[in-house]
Amino acid sequence: MNPGVLYAAMAFVAWGLFPLYFHLLATVAPMEVVLHRAVWCLVFLAGVLAVRRQWSWLGAALRQPRVLLWTGASALVLAVNWLLYIVALQNGRVVEASLGYFINPLVNVLLGVLVLRERLAPVQRAAVALAACGVAWLTWQTGHLPWYALSLAFSFAVYGLLRKTSPLGPLEGLALETLLVAPLAVPWLVWWTVSADGVLLRGDHALTFLILLAGPLTALPLMLFAAAARRLRLATLGLMQYVSPTLQLACGVFFFREPFDADKLIGFAFIWVALAVYTAHALRGVRTPSAGGD
Repeated sequence: MNPGVLYAAMAFVAWGLFPLYFHLLATVAPMEVVLHRAVWCLVFLAGVLAVRRQWSWLGAALRQPRVLLWTGASALVLAVNWLLYIVALQNGRVVEASLGYFINPLVNVLLGVLVLRERLAPVQRAAVALAACGVAWLTWQTGHLPWYALSLAFSFAVYGLLRKTSPLGPLEGLALETLLVAPLAVPWLVWWTVSADGVLLRGDHALTFLILLAGPLTALPLMLFAAAARRLRLATLGLMQYVSPTLQLACGVFFFREPFDADKLIGFAFIWVALAVYTAHALRGVRTPSAGGD
């Protein structure tokens, strides 16, 4: 078996089971979780870079204002995405959060049109329209837009767009992101710990251990995903990415007992059909021989 399949499966399963981990941190304020995640992710990545002796890129990156600007922006967007995600989980919106990651690929397509001036094929337009119908149906049934889902989908799509334009690799980019937010995250976390009932001073050793895991637990799936991306076709990754929101949805329905009635099922069905149309089109594009017969 291609080891990339294993790496991708491990990454997507980890992301899909994140609601169970963050449920254990329900007594911790979402902002404190994000701060711990940033600080301990930096410590973990610094250790990885030290073991691999992979520091040569850092000096050059720090001398390039455009790289710093783009990476700083992606770090900010990623922090917002994490904060929204944790708030959604702590407010019993695991199902809605999963919806955000189901529609994320279609939001990526939409951003490609709006920002990169890409042209949509008719099938892609149909997929986006079906997804919009699903969101409209859920809005009509609940009386409000699924804000958590849309915010998560768009923030992660913007993050992906910023990372796409970065010259840094996945590990280097993530390391520089955490390094750039460290001057803000470290003093803020110290203040929070001593002034606002921080986890580290509560005397709860199990909770302390869990919060210290926030860094490596969020960095490892990204590293596994990067390793998978080097070994798999994008079409294969595109198919496997739905493992994550599917597991999140299962967690919300079966573990957290969030309601998932017929009205929600209809809305999700629109999204799933849209994803099926979009994925089938992408796979057909990959399998179509090039004009040169390669």
